[in-house]
Amino acid sequence: MARKEFRKSLAVFPIGTVMELTELTARQIRYYEEQGLIEPQRSETNRRLYSLNDVDRLLDIIDLMDEGMTIKGIKNRYRFSDRVSKNSVPLTDQDVRRILRDELDFQSRFE
Repeated sequence: MARKEFRKSLAVFPIGTVMELTELTARQIRYYEEQGLIEPQRSETNRRLYSLNDVDRLLDIIDLMDEGMTIKGIKNRYRFSDRVSKNSVPLTDQDVRRILRDELDFQSRFE
């Protein structure tokens, strides 16, 4: 399984290919990078290179935006999932409350 994850994390796609795969503009992709939602690597010539994981995250972001989630909500969702997946510092009570509040706000839009 580690081999598969390694391959998915290889940054090999230029922005043009990512644009075709996600149907996003270059500006939209750079915006999500500015927001800290993706972190493309840079080539020796300073060009952005994206991995399959980056493309997958962009497709998830598109779906979440289509469902009405805000950038702030998406950031919180990924911040939480990134913390859990890295087994980093445990969430504080304040973090849990903020995540629950954001999720409840998001869910209440559909009622």
